[in-house]
Amino acid sequence: MKSRSLYLLILVALILSACGGKPAAGTDAPAASEEPVASGPAVVKIGWAGSPDTLNPGIAILTEAYTIFELVYDSMYDLNLDGSFTLSLADSVDRSDDGLVYTYKIKDGVKWHDGQPLTAEDVAFTYNLYKDTPEYPYLNGYYTPYFSTIEATENNEVVLTLTEAIPNIESQLVFLYVLPKHIWESADKIEYDNVDMIGSGPFKMEEYVQNEFVRLTANKEHFATPPKVDEVIFQTFENQDALVQAIKTGQLDMITEMPNTAAASLKTEENVELVVGAPFAPGVTDIIFNQVQPGNCPTPEEGGICSGHPALQDRNVRLAMAHATDKQKLIDLILLGLGSPGLTLIPDGLGVWYNNSLKDYEYDVAKANKILDDAGYVDADNDGVRDMPDGSKPLTFRLNWPSDSITAPRTAELLSEMWGEIGITVEMQAVDPDALTSQCCPAFDFDLMIWGWASDPDPSALLYVYTTEAVPTGSSETGYSNPAYDELYAQQQTELDFEARKALVWEMQKIVHDDVVYIIPFYDQQVQAFRTDRFTGWITNQPKVELSDTTSLVVIEPVK
Repeated sequence: MKSRSLYLLILVALILSACGGKPAAGTDAPAASEEPVASGPAVVKIGWAGSPDTLNPGIAILTEAYTIFELVYDSMYDLNLDGSFTLSLADSVDRSDDGLVYTYKIKDGVKWHDGQPLTAEDVAFTYNLYKDTPEYPYLNGYYTPYFSTIEATENNEVVLTLTEAIPNIESQLVFLYVLPKHIWESADKIEYDNVDMIGSGPFKMEEYVQNEFVRLTANKEHFATPPKVDEVIFQTFENQDALVQAIKTGQLDMITEMPNTAAASLKTEENVELVVGAPFAPGVTDIIFNQVQPGNCPTPEEGGICSGHPALQDRNVRLAMAHATDKQKLIDLILLGLGSPGLTLIPDGLGVWYNNSLKDYEYDVAKANKILDDAGYVDADNDGVRDMPDGSKPLTFRLNWPSDSITAPRTAELLSEMWGEIGITVEMQAVDPDALTSQCCPAFDFDLMIWGWASDPDPSALLYVYTTEAVPTGSSETGYSNPAYDELYAQQQTELDFEARKALVWEMQKIVHDDVVYIIPFYDQQVQAFRTDRFTGWITNQPKVELSDTTSLVVIEPVK
């Protein structure tokens, strides 16, 4: 799963609800009863603060879109809550001795939601679509660069041939959702809105109104995991108090997110169980510096604007801001302690891939001020704000964040106070997530952003975000470019020896940490809640927490 990403990249965008007692205005989603489920269809009501940005898997960015994809589509592998993979659409896989050819025997009898058979032809068509569509930057850049040919055989097999052997075929295929050839071969692969969303997964798309609700019905004929419930409705709330209140009153059966300030009250709420643990897709909150150099700015035809403050191209400024950021204070006040200090985009939840040997920049305001003094950033007019060494403009930066973020507004306020102590001011503004995406990448029409990612199970996807190749595609948020890093990225992509690849991944994290590409304030924990009097069977005993995943939604059933 991803946020802005993907990844999800697969893009955690961090998610928000804000104040009031009603769902998004104009919603037509059916109201939930406040009484326990009895007779009639079993309808699960899930509350969240966001909404899919698109239902087209090729161009989707936000986490909410990938949540729906997981429920409506199947892929070659399933990712389990313990981090392992299992085959899904295939009965078996055969790998050639040289690691270049994978032959998948597709299950017989799998059907699309419109009744048509799903075959190897659909899988091969889908993988070729993703591979050959540069306008799908995440899929094309992250997952398919080593795909040479993909062919279907008469025996309902998919033969995937690689240009080089890679160590992570499962993570490369797990988010390549298989699409029906009979629908997509005649569709505009970029403009197609895919509102009918014909898939083969355990749930079918029934109705979708962006920023209001998504209604799914159960695919009782699913080949592997037919759901026990009849419908799932994802309801968008514009207000964080309303989201929490709705789970308390029984308007909702589960909420995917909440401000951590609500966790204490829900712990003691009758018929509500709070679940806290490692995220299914380990999350990372990032403070993004627009540091794209003029020579790397995407062309106007590619969408480049590159209006960032020039001071942010100077490592000294980024380093001083890092030293002036009190991460523990952010964790204590924003997450109520439910998090750990961050270092790079690779979160601690990725286990061995996380470089825990890095030493973070200590919180030291005096040191931060000295760095700026020595670099020539002085307050020339004594207004409390430092100026560029040439006096051309003050160190006043635009600071934006997605308007659906629970944590970003308070984070921005605290950062403004912290950075004010070193003569840097910020102009703070929440921006609609879609508009912020347009400002971000590849336009680079911003100074600073607070946003986040949800990681793939393999580090390669998030490591790609730092590459020069990602700058014009919309995958890079910062415009960072370092040839040494690019070379290491290419090496780790095809390094089959685990320890050697791990060493490369750790070295890459050291490079970007030394270059202060981001400030990573924290890695947060997943906090979700569900009602115990409505449905039973939610999966809460696994290493990771994600109640909106298929792992829970196909097994829960009404309380008897």
